[in-house]
This record gives sequence, structure tokens and C-alpha cells, in this order.
Amino acid sequence: MPENTVGEDTHRITTTVNGVTQESVVDSRLSLADFLRHRLRLTGTHVGCEHGVCGACTVHLDGAAVRSCLMFAVQADGHTVDTVEGLANGDELSPLQESFARHHALQCGFCTSGFLMSAAEALREGPVDTPERAREVLSGNLCRCTGYAGLVSAVVEASDGGEGRG
Repeated sequence: MPENTVGEDTHRITTTVNGVTQESVVDSRLSLADFLRHRLRLTGTHVGCEHGVCGACTVHLDGAAVRSCLMFAVQADGHTVDTVEGLANGDELSPLQESFARHHALQCGFCTSGFLMSAAEALREGPVDTPERAREVLSGNLCRCTGYAGLVSAVVEASDGGEGRG
């Protein structure tokens, strides 16, 4: 059996989530989304379609936006995962989160974490300072409530602020 295999269908994993090392024994088929939500109680990551289409489950794996519903928790072994809970600094929202609030870039809030994580990755890579670029960045996430105008404005404003860290 491989070193991290505990039983026939379980594995021991170590991953850093929002800066905290997490060690756990997980079922081989446990999704990363369910690991984050149910094992670690990080409920900001939402599960919508479970097919990687809606983007509500977007998290960062080693800095890259990924759909956590399409990954197994064992695939995060040895990697760094950041969730929407990691964007804020304690009780202080990130500039991107503040911009979302100012522009009413949310309504029911279900999709918000996915939009934030997609936008945060794009802002780290460079400016998102036009509505066209913001729409491109946000195009992988679906919202049934907002109409997207507030989302686009929020991302452009966050980029104009030059903070680039989500």
C-alpha cells in the first residue's frame, strides 16, 4: 500500500488551508468541496451544480482557481488551499470584498464566494481595469440574481485600487 493509504478506501492527507496545516484521514471519493465544508466547517465554499459549471465552489489550489467539486480531497495532499474565508484579515474585509459590498455585487450570496475567488486570482495576475476584462474574468461563474453589473463594477474598482490581492 502507498505510504498515505490508511485503509482500502482511505488516505491520510496533509494540506494547508487558509494558512493552517490540516491533517486528516479521508475517503478516497470525498470531494475537496465536501472536505472543506463538512470536515473543516469552512462553509463559504458552496456546492451548486456539482459538475464544475456554476463556479460556486471555486477555491485556490496553490494560487490557481479550481472547482473544488471536481477535485478529490486526496488531490490536495501536500498543497495549499485558500477559501473565501481566507480573503479577509480577521474581521477586516479585503479591498475586493469591500468593493463587492459597495457595489451590491451580491444578492442571495450563494455564488458570491466563487466570484470573489475567481476575481482574486485574476487581480493577483494583473489589472482587471475594464468592464470587458472583468466580464471575461467573471464568465466562468453563474449568478441567477444580480444581472452582473455590480459584479463588473466591483472588480474594476478593486483593480483600480491597485491592491491586486483580492
